[in-house]
Amino acid sequence: MLQPENIYLFLLALPVVSFMYSSVGHGGASGYLALMALFSFAPETMKPTALLLNLFVAGIAFFYYYKEGYFNRKLFISFAITSIPLAFLGGTIEVDASVYKKVLALLLVFAVLKLLNVFGKEVEVIKKVKLWQGLVVGGIIGFFSGLIGIGGGIVLTPIILLLHWGKMKEAAAVSALFIWVNSASGLIGQWTTGVTLSRESLMLVGIALIGGFLGAYFGSKKFNNRRLSYILAVVLVIASVKLFTT
Repeated sequence: MLQPENIYLFLLALPVVSFMYSSVGHGGASGYLALMALFSFAPETMKPTALLLNLFVAGIAFFYYYKEGYFNRKLFISFAITSIPLAFLGGTIEVDASVYKKVLALLLVFAVLKLLNVFGKEVEVIKKVKLWQGLVVGGIIGFFSGLIGIGGGIVLTPIILLLHWGKMKEAAAVSALFIWVNSASGLIGQWTTGVTLSRESLMLVGIALIGGFLGAYFGSKKFNNRRLSYILAVVLVIASVKLFTT
């Protein structure tokens, strides 16, 4: 997966990314994919590896946010009904490497905007999501989650905030479980097509969990990580440019 001279730098960056994302209730797939793009991983390796890391880190994030009482079950279900089967469908589709890189680059731009709080400010008045709205939003995000190898939280969270469907911590809790179910569904979809995980991927889980545990704990306790968000945003921009130009 990596050349010997690059492995240590990658392994140092990985827990930092998982820390950042888990602190806001995300699994970190867009960050993991950005790192793997920077270190020239093959697309067929990137997709299942990112989903596997998502399962563990998003699961930890959900546990801590749920423990603090931020989870909105009804809000989650309205998205998950369609996202789970469509994430599976997306996972069964093999995307051309050049197309994959361009779509991922666009999603990384979206992730940067989210990290910089360009949209999705918290409000006091919360609106109830209509069933059809949840089904449409969940279905679209779920499909692309399985197709590209993300959990979808980086897209769902700002939508929840933009449309005033929940507050910041609530959006984080819902997104964490949303990421988990989509990642599991997308990964199962990939397995049905013969995709396998390498031993190196399993090793990366242990490394990512270090940052995931710390990020989820401090994030659910009102941890402020604005400065680190800016650093991560720079990494994502660099990765996005690399994907567009290769």
